[in-house]
Formats: sequence, C-alpha cells, structure tokens
Amino acid sequence: MTCLRAQITGLGGPEVIEWVESDIPAPGPGEVLIEHSAIGLNFINTYHRTGLYPVELPSGLGLEAAGRIIGVGDGVSGYAEGDRVAYMGPGLGAYSTHRVMPADAMFKLPDNVPDDIAAAAILKAATTEGLVERCADVNAGDTVLVHAAAGGVGLIMVQWLKALGVHVIGTVSSEAKEAAARAAGCDHVIRYDHEEIAPQVREITGGAGVPVVFDGVGKDTFMASLDSLRPRGLLVSFGNASGPVDGVNLGILAQKGSLFVTRPTLMHYYATPEDRELGIGRVWDMLGSDKVKVTIGQSYALKDAAQAHIDLEARRTTGSTILKP
Repeated sequence: MTCLRAQITGLGGPEVIEWVESDIPAPGPGEVLIEHSAIGLNFINTYHRTGLYPVELPSGLGLEAAGRIIGVGDGVSGYAEGDRVAYMGPGLGAYSTHRVMPADAMFKLPDNVPDDIAAAAILKAATTEGLVERCADVNAGDTVLVHAAAGGVGLIMVQWLKALGVHVIGTVSSEAKEAAARAAGCDHVIRYDHEEIAPQVREITGGAGVPVVFDGVGKDTFMASLDSLRPRGLLVSFGNASGPVDGVNLGILAQKGSLFVTRPTLMHYYATPEDRELGIGRVWDMLGSDKVKVTIGQSYALKDAAQAHIDLEARRTTGSTILKP
C-alpha cells in the first residue's frame, strides 16, 4: 500500500496543487497513523494555497479529517488501532490518504457522529462553538447578523444560535442559498446581491441594530457589518472570503457607536487541554443530538481537490464539502 498526498511547492491558483505518492509512514513516539475516510474542505485551505496566510514551502494542504487509527507509536495511551478519530490540525496535510499525527491532537468520535459528518464539520463546528459561546456575548432573545449564512460555517452557526434561543438575520447571494439559510432556521434573510445589508438590518430591528455580527466574508462586508451594529456592538470578523480587511481608521469605531471589533483565531480558543475538552464536548453534543445538522452539499474525490477549490472560491458550493480518498 502507498500514501497519496497533496503538496504545493509554489503559491497561486488551484493549479499549484500537486500529488505525491510514497510509502505509508510509520508513527513515531507519541504519534498515531490514521487512514483517512473523509477530509474537510474549508476556505482557509485557499488562504494557505495563495499565501494569504503564509506557509513554509513545500507544504501540504488541509486541516481537518476523520478516519481510523491503523498504527500506534511508543508512549501513546488512550488510543488503539481501530479507534475512530477526527482532528482539526495542528499543521497542514489532511489532503492525503494516510497521515501520521500527534496522538494529543486527536478527538475520539462518538458512535452517533459518522466519519463524513466529523470531517465536514469538526473545524467549522469548533469555530462556531468558540465564536458563539466563548468569543461573543450572545444571549437568548438577541437578534444577530450572520454573513454567508448558507456557507459551511454559516449553516452550522445559524442552527447553533437557534438552539440557544437567538434570532438570526442571515445574508446570502442567491435564491437557492436563501432557501438553505431559511431551512437552517434564519428568521430573516437578506439577499445582498440586490439589497443593501445595513438598511435591511435596521428595518428588521426597528432601527436599533444588532449586538453582534459574525462576518466570515471580510473586505466586502466590513462597513455593512459596522453599520448594522447597535452602539457598543461587537463585530466578530473571522474570515476573508472576499479579501482581508485593511486600512481601517480606528476612529470610525467611535463614530459609529463605540463599537468593538475582534479578529479571533480558533486555536487560541482550543489552546489548552481544558479548552479542548470543553469545546469538543459541546461540538459532539450539538452534532450528536441533531441540534445542529450538517449539510454536506458536495463530495469530491481526493484527487479532484483543485476543482473543489475552484468551486469554493466561485461560491458555487452550499453547506459543507468533503474530499473522499
């Protein structure tokens, strides 16, 4: 048997993704060998490929995957061959059939969470958990704004917020995505392809604005997000789908109501064993209890990862996407 893995030796478009075949690696001390059954696709993968988020070349791609352990290195406790596991980093390289990983990066999969769902959702669901429950001060009865509500993170976040008793305004770009956002639980949907976002938010909230905006789009929605907030509201800017936000005059936050802006990183919310246990416990609870249902809108063969990137960047995908070895 051999291992197939994606590699980039230069930065650029999807065409820079190359494929390398090698012997299956052996786990070292403290490590496990995983045979992947499904790999998650996320927008952050494109940031690594283009260099928006710098990586050392050559580099692998992909942060999250699920599968089973087929080898255990010396000194590993708590894991055995045959265990079903998932992970969301550290390091790039999930676009592969097999991978050696630190045992302490693993999360055991409960029986009621299938591999495909874990691979499609662990990074997105953990992101949602960190942003909603530990970053933003969201309370039952609040009305919040979620951009790209029909995307992979968006659909999970809308359901998560609804499970907490929050009213959700979602933004989308098409009729099909509007239907998906409403099915996830959005109370109001704004079609930003032909409606101005902030005036619609003000109308929905009786002029008050929202206490929190979750913005994974970035540059194109930054000002609309600020204009949608009530005084002392919080903008959680967690992605750059339209490009990074730059050139910001901090004085504008005062002018628009003493606003707060944060740019969180997931791993800062999963930095300690206590953080990880707390966060993943909530993730498995939400996924396993069907409070949050994961929509896998697309599935590609692993070797079709370049096409998956093309479709993701063109916003032709809905919900979560997985790659299958």
